[in-house]
Amino acid sequence: MPSIPRPRFRWRDVPAWCGVWLGQFLARWPWPAQKVLGAVLGRCMYFSARSRRRVAARNLELCFPELDAGARQALLRAHFRELGIGLFEFMRAWWGEIDRFRPGLELDGLEQLQRLQAEGRGVLLVSGHFMTLELCGRLLCDHVPLAGMYRPHATPPMEWAVKSGRLRYAAAMFGRDELRQAVRHLKRGGLLWYAPDQDMRGKDSVFVPFFGIPASTITATHQLARLSGAAVVPFFHRREGDRYILRIGAPLDPFPTEDAATDTACVNRQIEQMVREAPAQYLWVHKRFKRRPEPDQPSRYAASAAG
Repeated sequence: MPSIPRPRFRWRDVPAWCGVWLGQFLARWPWPAQKVLGAVLGRCMYFSARSRRRVAARNLELCFPELDAGARQALLRAHFRELGIGLFEFMRAWWGEIDRFRPGLELDGLEQLQRLQAEGRGVLLVSGHFMTLELCGRLLCDHVPLAGMYRPHATPPMEWAVKSGRLRYAAAMFGRDELRQAVRHLKRGGLLWYAPDQDMRGKDSVFVPFFGIPASTITATHQLARLSGAAVVPFFHRREGDRYILRIGAPLDPFPTEDAATDTACVNRQIEQMVREAPAQYLWVHKRFKRRPEPDQPSRYAASAAG
């Protein structure tokens, strides 16, 4: 894997370097201790991160109206527990070891990727922002050469540490502005992991349903598939106890179509299905429904419940 040059030392980056060193230290702790500390950390975040708790509670209210208040409250608490544990999963994926998880790994649908690879066709592996995404991505890299797209960090020490950590196992990493490089990778028959499920400002977005609610969603999956000819394949992943379950779905067909909104809605349906399989492990603290189709409509988060 290519080495990433260490950034030039700056005194203002000392807190960030301390955070990186702490993360690298914690990444090497035994998994049982990480789970316990993660659960404690998640409980602390539940009580201290009030604004994010309100956002998560509102998202659950919007997406699971069929649940009563008690069930949503239990899911909210479980989500913050998963947030805490997920932080250790991220650190372990970047800087630690994962040998203990390999024997119990359940991986279904790998033949889908192997067949497409044999045909020389690129694959855009679509998933969502789950707390298990980094560790499950690393486990999948044991079996296929998987690259990823990501949002670069503004802090140089964190950008260096995370990117170099990912390149221990990923075939390549492309920033969100490196579209041409990502398309070339796909055209050459490469595999690329991508998560298009966050509300990001930009002209290339449409409002399509997510849990039945119009959600601003970037059309990049449609664009990447159209430009590269790659197959778009859903990637399901979750943790059950200490076991990780990965499932590769069938390629979306027809995809891409002539309509970006139709394709983007199709991707949202896949991610919604993923969320329903592991609801507590999804990133509910993100304001997924921040923007609305009409600019003068009030924010869905203006009067969020305390949770």
